[in-house]
Amino acid sequence: MATIAVLGTLDSKGEEHAFVAGLIRARGHQVLLIDVGTGGPPTVVPNFTREQVASFAGIDLAEILTRKDRGECVVAMSQAAPVFLAKLAAAHEIDGVISLGGGGGTAIATAAMRALPLGFPKLMVSTLASGNTAHYLGTKDIVMMPSIADIAGLNRLSRIIFSRAAGAICGMVEAEIQIDEARPLVVASMFGNTTACVTEAKRIIEEAGYEVLVFAATGAGGKSMEALIESGLVAGILDLTTTEWADELVGGVLNAGAERMDAAGKAGIPAVIAPGCLDMVNFGERDSVPAKFAGRNFYIHNPQVTLMRTTPEESAALGRILAEKVNRYPAPAAILIPKKAISIISAAGQPFHDPAADEALFEAIHTHAKVPVEDFNEEINSPAFAKACAEKLLGLMKVARI
Repeated sequence: MATIAVLGTLDSKGEEHAFVAGLIRARGHQVLLIDVGTGGPPTVVPNFTREQVASFAGIDLAEILTRKDRGECVVAMSQAAPVFLAKLAAAHEIDGVISLGGGGGTAIATAAMRALPLGFPKLMVSTLASGNTAHYLGTKDIVMMPSIADIAGLNRLSRIIFSRAAGAICGMVEAEIQIDEARPLVVASMFGNTTACVTEAKRIIEEAGYEVLVFAATGAGGKSMEALIESGLVAGILDLTTTEWADELVGGVLNAGAERMDAAGKAGIPAVIAPGCLDMVNFGERDSVPAKFAGRNFYIHNPQVTLMRTTPEESAALGRILAEKVNRYPAPAAILIPKKAISIISAAGQPFHDPAADEALFEAIHTHAKVPVEDFNEEINSPAFAKACAEKLLGLMKVARI
């Protein structure tokens, strides 16, 4: 028997949350009903009141309510609910969480869910689940289920949706998870232009007894990888596709934020870094490229993806950023450079072959790096370079264990 938190604004959505709570209890699980509403009094009796939730974050809810500012109230509960829910999860008092909400309820509940660990069951039934949900999910595995109609009472449609949602969260907490905890975890970054390299390096590292998780360097993928590194579950980092920094610097659509490559420094984990795909900035369809980039070297990867070659000036800046990031790593780290090509399309004869830009990148790395930098007369996807990266990381992890 599990305990599931049913969290929501019980002043306006009390009936709906109580309905879901009843379905969960019917499946044999316990329920903790948590009120995060800030309007009128709750329409059902919660196990934890909104005042209790707010107090865990040191928030005087009564004072805030006197100002009758709905936005301020939502912000306050969005700050308090994560603290409260994380406390329950850390104490093993809950095994999953579900919520139903519109704009305010979704903002509060997903903020709380983002405070929970990866793998912890989280389900949000929302009126906003069919749009851009990136800011609700962050880097966490929150399942968002469209409510289809507004969450405004029980009717023939909402009963179906809410019943399926209750069944889903019960199924999530009931699922038996089998994890091979004997194998240490390594994370790797990959793009289509570095797939061959990462695939071969992954094979070598896994043959050495590790498990390798690969993250697509698409902005969201880099953020997710950083979050996992910071969680302390990772033994080594194979960051061979640092391309998200090109988008961050130049203004592409696949940036992972200025914190990309910071987690290794915080977690103190051995890392091998390469300037993979720093030759390209990503945009959508060709017409979506900002006019200020007219005259640049473009490559149409597919109808939805347009790549732009980085200039020597941009490459030099990227080399400095990469080196300075790695300089802050307290654990053993190394930068490996494939001098013949940093992507498939930067090799000789390919559309992004630009020796001047590559040299500016490599020179900046060597100039600013305080960690070992090794040059290889190879393309990034050559088996020899992949092997060098894998063996370097295996060696660094062995040193770190000593």
